[in-house]
Amino acid sequence: MKVILQAMIGSISIHAIYVVVMMLVGYIKTKNYKPDIENAWGMVENLQNDVEFVSDTPNHFYVLSFLGVSVICGIVILSYEKLMN
Repeated sequence: MKVILQAMIGSISIHAIYVVVMMLVGYIKTKNYKPDIENAWGMVENLQNDVEFVSDTPNHFYVLSFLGVSVICGIVILSYEKLMN
């Protein structure tokens, strides 16, 4: 039971680090973005007339990702314990 709890904590930690890093990358890209307004007026005819709403990832992907990373963390923890004993 201890290994399962450690694996779940490891999975939560990895996912939290991933989310924080992605937010930081987005923030840095947003702060450093400099639009080229003068050249944008010359390409007005290239604008699209239609809009499409699409979901990036399915909802069950996050659950499967959490479970998969938990299994990998569990395997690493068990392997580490076997090597140290």
